[in-house]
Amino acid sequence: MTETQKLINDGNRAVDEMLAGIAAAHPHHVARLDHAPRAIIARHGPRPGKVAIVVGGGSGHEPTFLGYVGKGLADACAVGNVFASPPPQPAVDAAMAVHGGAGVLFLYGNYAGDVMNFDMASELLEMEGIEARTVLTTDDVASAPAGERDKRRGVAGNVFIFKAAGAAADLMMPLDEVVRVAHHANARTYTMGVALSACSLPQTRRPNFDLPAGQMEIGMGIHGEPGVRRGPLLPANAVADEMLDAILAEMKADPGDEVAVLVNSLGATPLMELYILNARVAERLAAAGLKVHVTLVGPYCTSLEMAGASITLMHLDDELKRLLDHPCDCAMFRAG
Repeated sequence: MTETQKLINDGNRAVDEMLAGIAAAHPHHVARLDHAPRAIIARHGPRPGKVAIVVGGGSGHEPTFLGYVGKGLADACAVGNVFASPPPQPAVDAAMAVHGGAGVLFLYGNYAGDVMNFDMASELLEMEGIEARTVLTTDDVASAPAGERDKRRGVAGNVFIFKAAGAAADLMMPLDEVVRVAHHANARTYTMGVALSACSLPQTRRPNFDLPAGQMEIGMGIHGEPGVRRGPLLPANAVADEMLDAILAEMKADPGDEVAVLVNSLGATPLMELYILNARVAERLAAAGLKVHVTLVGPYCTSLEMAGASITLMHLDDELKRLLDHPCDCAMFRAG
């Protein structure tokens, strides 16, 4: 099997060298901890009396997670190896560095390794007398039936969910309220993806699954988890329709309701194709009588160089709209 071509020095050092580059590129937004190189903290944002938002997960999904560290969004990020959960200690170190006395909320996608390690981090913080909570994101419609929402994966919808919770914390809401907002945002966020080609890990430089040319897989996860249907690659409008049909069937919005839209590249799909998808998304939402409050188009939650895209809708209410509009200033994302 042919090796994939990557601009790396050593696959085993790729994550740490990436972090060094991010710290050098964004010194006004983020900093590394000398005693915890896999913890990234915000230069601005953490302050006394504020709930600390700590996100995290495996590398390879940039700008998720570390790109969303900054004032008005996450206060810190625990960074794992490629597609691997960070151990508990970086999460503890990150939380201790940004804790402002009002508690810590760990916010991350629903994957077994992350759940285990962030739960351990929460227990370690509690032993230090710091109140800690966790909220799992579960926006991936394809990964479990609607009646089993708690089993779903967290994918690109993280962007909207992190944004709402980060704004709530920045507005100095207490921990119980920030947790409520995070749950509320997650419950109203829906994502569906499609893969057109495999990604490959820096250590192996080999495709991590087989998807023949001319085929697509609807609902595939961001680590190559199986989707709900594989078949011939369809035109963009048909792909957008299939993903939107699944989302809208669950969202049950009424004409006149407002939504936030994210058309996300999984890494290799260019803006031209994302905008083609978004044209169909806008057309379908208008036909359903839904108003688009904000649209994001680009690589927001990637899977290395995987070709493909996802569509996310957040079903807005007045509170979520206000929180999405609240200013934030991160290394790789800004609002307001």
